[in-house]
Amino acid sequence: MIRKYCFRVVLWLLPVGIFTLAGCMKNLDLSPESQLADNNFWQTTSDMSQACNYLYTFLNGLSTDDPSGLPTPLQDNYSDKTFGDRSVGFGDGSSVAPATSNEWTNYYKAIRAANNILEKSVTVTGDAATINRYLGEARFFRGMAYFELVKRFGDVPYINRTLTSGDSMLYAARTARQTVVDSIYADLDFAAAYCPQPDVLASAQYGRITRSAALAYKSRVALFEGTWDKARSIGTAQSNLQIAADASYMVITEGKHSLYTAQGPESYYYEFQYDGGASGNPIQATVGPQLNYTYATNKENILVRLYGQNQNNNIASHSFGRSYLDQAHIAPTRVTMDMYLYKDGLPQGLSAYDSSADQTSSLTEFRNRDPRMEMSVYNNTMITPSTGGLIPYTAGINYRYRKYWIVSDWTANVSFVSFNVLRYAEVLLNYAEAKFELNGAISDADLDISINALRNRATGNDVSKLPLLTNAFVSVHGLNMETEIRRERTVELAFEGQAYWDMLRWKTAEAALPKTILGRKYFADENPSGTTPNLFNGYVVLEDASFRTFNPARDYLWGLPTKELALSSNLAQNPNW
Repeated sequence: MIRKYCFRVVLWLLPVGIFTLAGCMKNLDLSPESQLADNNFWQTTSDMSQACNYLYTFLNGLSTDDPSGLPTPLQDNYSDKTFGDRSVGFGDGSSVAPATSNEWTNYYKAIRAANNILEKSVTVTGDAATINRYLGEARFFRGMAYFELVKRFGDVPYINRTLTSGDSMLYAARTARQTVVDSIYADLDFAAAYCPQPDVLASAQYGRITRSAALAYKSRVALFEGTWDKARSIGTAQSNLQIAADASYMVITEGKHSLYTAQGPESYYYEFQYDGGASGNPIQATVGPQLNYTYATNKENILVRLYGQNQNNNIASHSFGRSYLDQAHIAPTRVTMDMYLYKDGLPQGLSAYDSSADQTSSLTEFRNRDPRMEMSVYNNTMITPSTGGLIPYTAGINYRYRKYWIVSDWTANVSFVSFNVLRYAEVLLNYAEAKFELNGAISDADLDISINALRNRATGNDVSKLPLLTNAFVSVHGLNMETEIRRERTVELAFEGQAYWDMLRWKTAEAALPKTILGRKYFADENPSGTTPNLFNGYVVLEDASFRTFNPARDYLWGLPTKELALSSNLAQNPNW
């Protein structure tokens, strides 16, 4: 397990400045004049491995030590797909450029740490392949950090070395977006070339960067950039989309990964439980998961954020289920619920099974739907803080979603379930979308190895629960293939922190975010002692449109931190901030 060294390394190295950063650009990559550990540390490949351990703390996750300062799934609250805790200004137009930014500071910390490893490695002796492997890990995280910056801020200063006092790069101007993206591709290509395939790693190495992780992440970056460019008629759209298609197809054809199916038709649900997504045996869940994992245990997991094993091996545990899911700080909205198809493969308004107009209870909408609906959202049960378990359903104004929620973890108020940073399902979705966006069409063969593989997993290969997506089906029923591919992504990756970013790259935020946010349909007899909430056409109003706005001339990029602008006259603010 990779993180048993993390905190020892960080605590030892941080005081002497090896991995520290100030929050402002002026101090972004400064090293102290003296570094106590350098002369004795950068000698062996073991030193490189331990130095790289620190980089894993920058992976997205389920706790507030996520680089953004909030659990990754809560980023969906920036969108119209979930509602709960969200930063002021996302969706309501009240944002102002912040003085400081967790994301700006933390991702430049990761870049500083990666650059430091790349530079200090020249004194390391040992096997060249092993040295290159850890250089690959460092370059993966540098590429990851730059992508997280680019998708928020657009053009950003590109720093490829650690900085010293008086270095001209301390006051660097913003580098063109595509130039930064090309550097990300180069870093990920290096990682893919030198990091091992997942099937050769032992349990102790589970969670480290692999060739598959580098290629999968490259497909994520390239799809984001390709569709961002296409929606804005930028000339690099096709080249980025081709990179996305090629990288995702390489993961598919190399055959190191597959969807988790060990739990039959319910495998999608268990992918986010200890059985599939983390490290445990469900039989032993009452005493804590037993960490003895390899990539062969669940080939869907490409890269996970590990949290430990149990209280005796508590590395970086979290309480996501109790702190956030239990209290509905992230809850599905009407938009998400309406995304789920009916058992005939048709959406609301077209399906013969659509009973939304005749709904007689809050349970009706779960009938005859894509099985992933009830595997993602509680239907006849809900979570209540009074018991910490499941009780007969009592209606409220919010839905509750099920991913990552584990009963035994609620009782203990601690969880070790991992977060799926990258899973094979996303690679399949990336491939399908990239292929379609490249040509405006996708073959049935490509649908079968991507979207239909996901549908088969969700139904246990029972097409009576959800038919496969084909060009003929789309044509006969008057559907739109792009809409159905995007629907599949929204459903499969629901509550995993990607919905808002998808809206930005598709350029759909300006139409969707200013609308009223609705929740469940309200039935007074299910809430006899409660106060009737504000309603619209019978649905609970979570936030009225009068409080929501989105300025397309400004809000597709975030405002740069004003303290960074004050420190360097070469930095320019994003438009209209």
